[in-house]
Amino acid sequence: MQRVKRVLAMAAIGLAVMVTVADVAEARRAGGGFGSRGSRTFSMPPATRTAPTNAAPIERTMTPQPAPSAATRPAAQGQTTASRPGLFGGFGGSMLGGLMMGGLIGMLLGHGLGGGIGFLGLLLQIGLIVAAIALAKRFLGRGSQPAYSAPSAAAPNRAAASGAPSFRIPQIGEGIGGSAGAARASRPATPAKSAWDNDEIGIGQGDLDQFEAMLRQVQAAYADEDYAALRRLTTPEAMSYLAEELSENATKGLKNEVRDVHLVEGDVAEAWHENGTDYATVAMRYESIDVMRERATGHVVSGDPERPTEAVELWTFLRRRGADWQVSAIQAVEA
Repeated sequence: MQRVKRVLAMAAIGLAVMVTVADVAEARRAGGGFGSRGSRTFSMPPATRTAPTNAAPIERTMTPQPAPSAATRPAAQGQTTASRPGLFGGFGGSMLGGLMMGGLIGMLLGHGLGGGIGFLGLLLQIGLIVAAIALAKRFLGRGSQPAYSAPSAAAPNRAAASGAPSFRIPQIGEGIGGSAGAARASRPATPAKSAWDNDEIGIGQGDLDQFEAMLRQVQAAYADEDYAALRRLTTPEAMSYLAEELSENATKGLKNEVRDVHLVEGDVAEAWHENGTDYATVAMRYESIDVMRERATGHVVSGDPERPTEAVELWTFLRRRGADWQVSAIQAVEA
């Protein structure tokens, strides 16, 4: 009966752990970013005026995780050294525990640890064992070297990024003249760059106008479940994640309605070139009517169909040689 109870308890604990892991994974999948930013997929984009806080990491991606660099190995070695088991850890602890258990069993049977020397003899032998292990450990010099921790390079990078000037995406309704023309006239011809050199390819006003238009087009295509338009506007990888979300909504009998998208503010976090491809990560703050409805009845499940809500996201655009820009990644920004 005791064995059956033990097996049932272990099974219950295992089931609870599996359910917890599934819930955490689902929450992370819903809240994280998706897509690819090339070689910078797993690095945090610089902060901007539009998105001064950290973005959600990209967790759904087909980009392989990079191997640890040489700069991170000393820190890992330092952690290994610091977590090395002490005197009663590892083999020494196991041996000492075994001897103590054997001695206690022997004492209870009336034989002692060494053939009848009793409890005092047990304590004496334990003391000799402890002294021998300590002497051997000191002689071999184990644990005498302090753990090494590599200095973090993230702090100066964030400091450099926080003061980086960036381009501004005009609001919807601003054309070639008027406020957009005044904004361009007031902007310096060659913006200063930080130590990060965030814009390596020279994003122009035409690119910014296209990014703003694509924000509205992608939202409209997603709301209309227009797969052909999504394939044109996004990379195959980003399209696969958007199609997966649409399929999940349909399976649950829901439909996401997104309309009246209005760009409030935007700027470029970073732009770079790699392997014949241009990348641009843009922070965008926008308003929209965003509600979830029941597919059959049109009943609103979540959201306000009358009042717009505001969102801040980082969109990464990709442009291959001779082709148009496409959306390759989307990340939410922490509040």
